Amino acid sequence: MNITILGIESSCDDTSAAIITDGILRSNVIASQKVHEEFGGVVPELASRAHQQNIVPVIDAALKRAGIDKSELSAIAFTRGPGLLGSLLVGTSFAKGLSLGLRIPIVDVNHLHGHVLSHFVKQSPDDVVPEFPFLCLLISGGNSQIILVKSYSEMEILGQTIDDAAGEAFDKCAKVMGLPYPGGPHIDRLASEGDPKRFKFARPHIPALDYSFSGLKTSFLYTLRDEIKKDPDFIEKNKADLAASLQTTIIAILLDKLDKAVKLTGVKTIAIGGGVSANSGVRNAIAEYCDRHHLTAFIPQRQFTTDNAAMVAIAGYYKYLDKNFCPYDLPPFARVTI
Repeated sequence: MNITILGIESSCDDTSAAIITDGILRSNVIASQKVHEEFGGVVPELASRAHQQNIVPVIDAALKRAGIDKSELSAIAFTRGPGLLGSLLVGTSFAKGLSLGLRIPIVDVNHLHGHVLSHFVKQSPDDVVPEFPFLCLLISGGNSQIILVKSYSEMEILGQTIDDAAGEAFDKCAKVMGLPYPGGPHIDRLASEGDPKRFKFARPHIPALDYSFSGLKTSFLYTLRDEIKKDPDFIEKNKADLAASLQTTIIAILLDKLDKAVKLTGVKTIAIGGGVSANSGVRNAIAEYCDRHHLTAFIPQRQFTTDNAAMVAIAGYYKYLDKNFCPYDLPPFARVTI
């Protein structure tokens, strides 16, 4: 008997639905919200309203692209948190209602857990996935974590940010430079044209394996402030070099703690996940680091780095195998760790 999971992701500003059968991806549909661009960040109320408009057509499209009827679903997996509560409520409520209507179980998924398990989304039976244990560097707009992944359900956070995350550093610095939202991709594009050694920004000295990016952000802002006093057009003249130097510094901070985690655990497999793992500099740096140290690297396809329902569906698939179902009275949650 085939196990077919519908995954629903609505934690922030992307409405996504995916179908996975026996671990193989059959469809993954994402509806992005352009309404936030003019505000320079996600507006929670607008996000939840857009999810309400998008969720039915997105799920309908996912079912049609997978070539199945809703009656063939075994269970529904949905993101219960962390994320924006209003957005999560849309996906949670829809999943519960559809579950009751179809008389099939629901499975709640931790959004961060989904990012880690995105490496297990197969598009063909021959796709290679990580072997346990492995280290996952989870880097996104709100999270920077080093996670020791022991199994599909057992994960240990070895280190995490104590303030800003890497994605926040990219986006906030990009905003000060006058770049459109989201700023991360624009920094990535400009960095390829600039001199990464032109500017020196502060690097934190945080104990153990924890991260901090607030000092880097402050150093970046002070540099701009001082230089603009001398030349009001400083940012426009130096955008590429600023982007390259910023990106290089963030990557160095990430790799420093990852290297310590590798030496501490002795683990030989490294995976990255989250929106910042789409960054070209990060991807190249991880690949080069693993090659230099004879480690196995798992770098996700870019379509699986951002918020997507495929990762929710695969996480739900493994919870379904364990019969780890969700009661209907569990509410969504805004903040939590794995």
